[in-house]
Amino acid sequence: MMARNQNLPRIRHGNLLCRAGTSITGENHTMKRSAPLQPCLVLTIFILGVLTVGCGGTKLLDPPGAATVSVLPTQNPLVANYTVLTGLACPGQVMIQFGPDASYGRNTAWYAVPASRHASTILVAGMKASTTYHMRAQVQEICPDAINTLVSADTTFTTGALPSLPFPSLSVSRPNPSPSSSENPGIEMVDIVNPGVPALFTDRDANPIWYYDVGQGNFPYTYKLLPNGHMILSITLAGFNSLLREVDLSGKTIREMYVAALGQKMQSAGYDFAPTAYHHDLLPLTNGHVIVLTYFTKDFTDLPGYPGTTSVVGDGIIDLDENWNPVWAWNSFDHLDVNRHLNGLPDWTHSNALVYSAADGNLILSMRHQSWVLKIEYNNGAGAGDVLWKLGYQGDFSLAQGSDPSLWFSFQHFPSIVTQSGRQTTLSIWDNGDNRVLDVTGTTCGTDPLFTPCYSRATVFELDESTMSANLLWDNLPGEFSFWGGSINQLANGNVEFDINAPSPPPSPTLGSEIHEVTRDSPPQLVWVLDIDAFNAYRAYRVPSLYPDVSWQY
Repeated sequence: MMARNQNLPRIRHGNLLCRAGTSITGENHTMKRSAPLQPCLVLTIFILGVLTVGCGGTKLLDPPGAATVSVLPTQNPLVANYTVLTGLACPGQVMIQFGPDASYGRNTAWYAVPASRHASTILVAGMKASTTYHMRAQVQEICPDAINTLVSADTTFTTGALPSLPFPSLSVSRPNPSPSSSENPGIEMVDIVNPGVPALFTDRDANPIWYYDVGQGNFPYTYKLLPNGHMILSITLAGFNSLLREVDLSGKTIREMYVAALGQKMQSAGYDFAPTAYHHDLLPLTNGHVIVLTYFTKDFTDLPGYPGTTSVVGDGIIDLDENWNPVWAWNSFDHLDVNRHLNGLPDWTHSNALVYSAADGNLILSMRHQSWVLKIEYNNGAGAGDVLWKLGYQGDFSLAQGSDPSLWFSFQHFPSIVTQSGRQTTLSIWDNGDNRVLDVTGTTCGTDPLFTPCYSRATVFELDESTMSANLLWDNLPGEFSFWGGSINQLANGNVEFDINAPSPPPSPTLGSEIHEVTRDSPPQLVWVLDIDAFNAYRAYRVPSLYPDVSWQY
């Protein structure tokens, strides 16, 4: 977060004081020789402490110049509030570098700074509990003929202890000797759906580095980083009520909307359904919109095998604009046959993931209880909502490997796009394997007379929409059956990471979930493992950092 503080005290002139720990020194990238620092002229009283200003004449940052910095705690013990007071001759930008020593290693995003005296307040997140970190500000003054970089002296901040919340027990193991592939950079998002467990990010050594307390008895169905640097969460409350909440990195609520309020907006706007819950996924877009996945019901009379009235639970997709008003919606009952229900009724569709297809502006939806991945005509908010194709057994694609139905995914989770080029898309899909169809007669795993055990796989499929063919490029059977939850991504270094949630049989009696990073070889090499005891990770996957467009190596 960055905000101008309108309540700053005025700088008082008088006492002469200069301290190296608060000055910012400059470097001119046009090779012009900078003037030496002038004597310090002012004492600045700022925030809750007395800090000094290294002076560059009457401008705080007239290179070489200076700035006041202040580092204070926030309501989240793992997050610092870093304020830098600058005065630039030209517009510029500022970011904070931080790490366990003066080599830093991590940084925040860049934040714009105007050509004036300005207080930039930046939340620094991504730190372990009860640890001292070094920090410094880096400012770029971007003038027509020069880019001047100014770096503050080092300061330190010590994080607090973790609160008394039910954090999961996490452990990381790495193969010895090390495999040929190194770990993909970034941090880990760990989404535990047990009530009361906080939303959580860890480093790759299993240390919590950011959390959000969702409240006792509640759980986060999912949470994602927004383009503005805030976090958005879909939180399920006790009693199945749910809300959408945007928070900054300190955990301060920016805005929220209960599902009932969205239902009222939907009815006022004339849509044909009102959601009863947010569930499973949400999808932030770069234009500030958020697409949410919702439940709602529709009554049917005397469906085959269901006499009387059945309140069938379907899925609704709602596009919320930057003010969280509905501007586009999709109703599953308008586009699919209610008599196809692979897991019975009333839970008819049970979708669990939304993906934006940048190649054509459409949406990809994982629909678990149809055992299909659908492409829906969203067309960046102008689409009619038609189902453009269904991927999976009895869908619209032929499988390059032949007619063996067991090669398709079954009751899947979390498709993610690996690559797109024209009409070709490569998708990774976590294949849970529930009710896997084993042969053309429709025999499924886990049932008589064969009672073939069910199994889960990490898969990568290449789709060609021009020929409607699908090619199973790669799969990996970790040897356990993950009957619900899970996620998968192909990482930037080519490795694949997947979440084996609720493994059966478990490798150890208390293991709730296991996350693997493996090479995409045949057979794959194990690179990194995160074990989660007792709790189920609905999703766990690698993200670059806690800031938009920023990647942390470690």
